[in-house]
Amino acid sequence: MDNFKTTIEAFNRLASAYQDKFMELDLYNDTYDAFCSLVQKQGARIFEIGCGPGNITRYILSKRPDFKVEAIDIAPNMVQLAKGNNPAASFRVMDCREIDTLADKFDAVIGGFCLPYLSKEDSVKLIKDTASLLHHGGIFYFSTIEDAYNKSGFETSGNGQNKLFIYYHQEDYLREMLRENAFTVVDLIRKSYPKADGTSSTHMIFLTRKE
Repeated sequence: MDNFKTTIEAFNRLASAYQDKFMELDLYNDTYDAFCSLVQKQGARIFEIGCGPGNITRYILSKRPDFKVEAIDIAPNMVQLAKGNNPAASFRVMDCREIDTLADKFDAVIGGFCLPYLSKEDSVKLIKDTASLLHHGGIFYFSTIEDAYNKSGFETSGNGQNKLFIYYHQEDYLREMLRENAFTVVDLIRKSYPKADGTSSTHMIFLTRKE
């Protein structure tokens, strides 16, 4: 809990910098395109977990203005930015570990890089809770950083002023979690993400369907 609280506080402070860095980033646009293609229903209800400044929301609405997007983030400053960037969508402050309290059903759920801030136990719960939010045949998109889980730990933000606890995740147990919650993996995309120190990390993007 303390690790998560520290990360929340950092994201609140970093909201504007995060917006500057990621709002125009196009590295994942092809994966968002794939998501939009999988969600065939017109006027589909989309739930976004960990919306940040609203960069994913803005992109998918540019491709599918028919989508009805409802989004959450734990950091109030992120939500404030997201509202300004996406007046057509609905945003609120909420902990993604509490989405099991929601009674609504959605046609798709998208979560861009929430899992790097969630432990394995919290990730298990998130996948289970997401299954409950989705209609049969619903699409679930999520992304994370691939590496051995035991390498997880505090890392320093790009400006060197904030520490965030980063959890690494592995394909094998994520696939098992998905299978146990009646998800079929439609596609798994890997991308190399350049880091400030000159190295790179591998990002995994899962596109799944609830059976």
